[in-house]
Amino acid sequence: MKKLFRSERDKKVTGLCGGLAQYLNVDTTLIRLIAVVAAFFSFGTVALIYIVASILVPKETFSSFNDHYDYY
Repeated sequence: MKKLFRSERDKKVTGLCGGLAQYLNVDTTLIRLIAVVAAFFSFGTVALIYIVASILVPKETFSSFNDHYDYY
């Protein structure tokens, strides 16, 4: 089962777009571009939703990394 997390490895501001891109299995740049354009044309409504979602969506945990390495 896939879960939505804020990415710790692919983040510019809060990691929300990186986590959403991992969840949707698309390129992070596309998600960021859509977010910026939507925030501009919505007169800040999408920016407010981004801030609220960044607070509500949990950070990526160590156990959710998918690089298949064993760390001790």
